[in-house]
Amino acid sequence: MEKITAGGLRMDRLGLGTFRLQGEACRAAVAQALALGYRHIDTAEMYANEAEIGAAVAASGITRDDLHVTSKVWWEHLTPDGIRRACEASLRALRLDHLDLYLIHWPAPGMDLPAALETMVRLRDEGLTRAIGVSNFPTALLREAVETVRAPIVCNQIEYHVLLDQSAVLTYAREKGLFVTAYCPLAQGRLAEHPTLAEIAKKHGATPAQVALKWLLDQPAIAVIPKAGRRESQAANLAAWNITLDDDDRARIKALPKTQRCVNPPFAPKWD
Repeated sequence: MEKITAGGLRMDRLGLGTFRLQGEACRAAVAQALALGYRHIDTAEMYANEAEIGAAVAASGITRDDLHVTSKVWWEHLTPDGIRRACEASLRALRLDHLDLYLIHWPAPGMDLPAALETMVRLRDEGLTRAIGVSNFPTALLREAVETVRAPIVCNQIEYHVLLDQSAVLTYAREKGLFVTAYCPLAQGRLAEHPTLAEIAKKHGATPAQVALKWLLDQPAIAVIPKAGRRESQAANLAAWNITLDDDDRARIKALPKTQRCVNPPFAPKWD
């Protein structure tokens, strides 16, 4: 599988998202994914599933160096002490001695961004995480983190799919050598029967979801983390690599309206 290399990280570009997977269903889903060959697992303290992921990872027998685990600190915990406590709690739940990537999950209204990022850097320097980054940062906040705070972040995780334009933040991230992880890449199931994607998929003997994933994977410096609980869905997502989209396919996808944001909580920042 193709990998992204940044800031000392080397991780698979296609990973398993775990938002809304909980309890035994989460443990089983992660175990299945690892057995299928997934080596990139994305979680967060807010997901309340780190213990189940830790159990699946511990039982898998996969060596730590072959596995990438991302977790995130919730926006209500962005004080220096809060970030440290959250990171240590995540590590205990996951049964790991370090994370591969630790992110600020959401920017908090009125947060002290320099203090938060300085704490993240200390966690990295102490070996609790290999790299740090942010999530749900629009261009203005990403610029503040990179140019004003000068934090050594490697990633911005954002909602990104064929129905949402993220060109501004993507352009900035690439200019600064950051990669982007696309969450909600299937628009929370809205793409399964999308007529344009269905027509493209029929041409390639694929599914609309596979077309949507391959469109993302064809872009540089993008990782993708679709959530999938069923083994069939996990395997189908891996098989998206086998599709070859042509110029006509890409032109049709480019022409789709791109204003549909699926994740927009009350505490969200001002989007681009």
